[in-house]
Amino acid sequence: MYEDYPFWFTFFTKLGFRVILSDKSTRQTYEKGMESMPSESVCYPAKLSHGHIINLIEKGIKTIFYPCVPYSRKEFEKANNKYNCPIVISYSEVLKNNVEELQTNNIKFLNPFLPLDSKNLVKRLLELSEFKEFNFNKKELLKAANLAEEEYQKCKKEILEKGNKTVKYIEENNLRGIVLAGRPYHLDPEINHGIDTLITSLGLCVLTEDCIAKNEDLNKPLRVVNQWVYHSRLYAAAEFVGKHDNLELIQLNSFGCGVDAVTTDQVEEILKSYDKMYTLIKIDEVNNLGAVRIRIRSLLASMNKRIKEKEQNNQDGNYSPIRPIFTKQMKKNYTLLIPQMAPIHFELLESAVNACGYNAVLLRDCTQNTVETGLKYVNNDACYPSILTTGQFIEALQSEKYDINKTAIIMSQTGGGCRATNYIGFIRKALKDAGFENIPIISFNVVGMEKMPGFKLTIPLLERLLKMVIYGDLLQKMLTKNRAYEVNKGETQILFNMWMEKCKKLVAHSSNKQFKQSIYDIVNDFEKIKLDTSIKKPKVGIVGEVLIKYHPFGNNYAANILESEGAEVILPDLMGFIKFMATHKITFNTLLKTAPGIAKISKAAIKLIDILEKDMKTALANSKKGYLPPCDIFHLEEQVKDVLSIGNQTGEGWFLTAEMIEYMENDITNIICVQPFACLPNHVVGKGVIKTIRNKYPEANISPIDYDPGASEANQTNRIKLLMTVAKDNLNLKNKEKEFIDKENKNNILDEDIKIYKK
Repeated sequence: MYEDYPFWFTFFTKLGFRVILSDKSTRQTYEKGMESMPSESVCYPAKLSHGHIINLIEKGIKTIFYPCVPYSRKEFEKANNKYNCPIVISYSEVLKNNVEELQTNNIKFLNPFLPLDSKNLVKRLLELSEFKEFNFNKKELLKAANLAEEEYQKCKKEILEKGNKTVKYIEENNLRGIVLAGRPYHLDPEINHGIDTLITSLGLCVLTEDCIAKNEDLNKPLRVVNQWVYHSRLYAAAEFVGKHDNLELIQLNSFGCGVDAVTTDQVEEILKSYDKMYTLIKIDEVNNLGAVRIRIRSLLASMNKRIKEKEQNNQDGNYSPIRPIFTKQMKKNYTLLIPQMAPIHFELLESAVNACGYNAVLLRDCTQNTVETGLKYVNNDACYPSILTTGQFIEALQSEKYDINKTAIIMSQTGGGCRATNYIGFIRKALKDAGFENIPIISFNVVGMEKMPGFKLTIPLLERLLKMVIYGDLLQKMLTKNRAYEVNKGETQILFNMWMEKCKKLVAHSSNKQFKQSIYDIVNDFEKIKLDTSIKKPKVGIVGEVLIKYHPFGNNYAANILESEGAEVILPDLMGFIKFMATHKITFNTLLKTAPGIAKISKAAIKLIDILEKDMKTALANSKKGYLPPCDIFHLEEQVKDVLSIGNQTGEGWFLTAEMIEYMENDITNIICVQPFACLPNHVVGKGVIKTIRNKYPEANISPIDYDPGASEANQTNRIKLLMTVAKDNLNLKNKEKEFIDKENKNNILDEDIKIYKK
């Protein structure tokens, strides 16, 4: 918590607490916490935090404060947002769920979701039950919070003043300086491995990005969404370095840092626009700096050569991207390319969009060439879904099937703290590199990002989209359930295909009466399919990142593998995820005291969805086949609170954990949790909660599986097969137990009958 250390230290000392810190990071810190790490691919700073918790416990500390802080302070007015990194936000949730010593030593571990502004922070602390024992009143807390904020701002001011003096000294003495840019935790010598000292040993001055960043006001539009606070400083620092001949920038990046797939390309673009070199150094737990020394020497040689030859920056610093506008006129004759993300639902999405006057084309197929195309044009540290979707777009445009002068693309954008918000930034760079810079990109979102005059989320379109999701969820249930047990093989698929075509027409044009009746008709038709349930199959649920869990190519056809191994596959409803997204503002209004008006609108939206799902719930309840009903999002919200906070909003957030709990409640005890490799939110809400869920539900059989272009398909398949072996053994044991209980009950009944007869 280096960033907010001055704030929290001052806050608690002013309240009369004695603040004790863990010892400085060492290799032993890492080794102490190894046993409790649920994920090997999380960044080194996160891994070290396990050891720091152990260190505090060994010191005899009984109260540990490690808050979850979604938002920092907005240091640049024109930045899009002020998120912290997903791991910084909520890694304390992983510690709470995985460090056993926290429970065995009766530690009070305080990790609430908190706002940083004094007024709302005080409101929130007064509500929290874990703080009530201290008996602080509002006046005391507000005074401490204001003093803490003053100290924080004083600290930042001193850093900036020192930076300005250092830059002036460098230029007056014709020295060379390196702006060593990274996150606050990169100040830790164990994390940066002494790279700052290595640089100074080569005769270079070292500055941090936060001591110069405030000298720049980023007025130029960036290609990416500038929504993380550390990154706002990073971009401003790159701009500052670009304008100063005696400075170069080196960016430190921890392995497994997903959001830096966004920052690294953008920083390079800024520096190149000023004819400056960009140096990225990836660091993890290995501290061999031989290669680092070579790279810094090369950078120094290049810097000296440029200055010696008195080369001035001929570049004008113009790094802003071209953003072609999708106009109202384009709606009539442009083709909209839609990436495949969920085959059942998106088949209907195409019809829903076209019914509103667009010419949309779904890019249905994904192949290995799609992956290779994506890898060619997207940062290799980007997550698998972004590689797949970008690959689909570039592959389609290169196919010459479409008139590139009359083609646009459309991509979803959540606006949340996950890097998925920057998929459009990835795509924009890919289009430029592939020679399609003039293709308009439409952002599909409900938060008002990147508005285009030619595409509007109208009431008729929203209504069709909601119907599309309900049809998709229902057909998905019908297909997977009946296909697992059908007597006449292929019968389910034929009926599914027939209803898919009908639903496409109904999504485009249907009255509410027709829509409701079609729900009952679908269930009734599938009810006629004859099933053989004499042999029970293990039920296996799939949870995880949205694209990976639905997209067969994205998860290497996991559902097919499971079915071939004898499983009944259950996929969660897409509407559940939409409801979860609608709870965001409600949750943040509760935890962070923000946007009460939008929270009310969100509640109304969820009520509307529940009304639309009412007929599906009734139809499924009347069925004898035991379909999983649509979720009650507020019920799941309550159930998940025993495992983690509902403040976990990034990516799939707490909803991913809730899906696992929902499965457990419905006797679906076997789960594969699929996620892109190094998916930051899933470190917390996927892998990070499995231990706790197993403790809460001893019958849970959960297997996390990573997917990315380089992942071993054999390893993925073997993990699924291992899960199925355990699932079958558990099912056989359960059946034997049932037979034994039935036999015992039968014998007891017989004994009672004999007694009655004798009497």
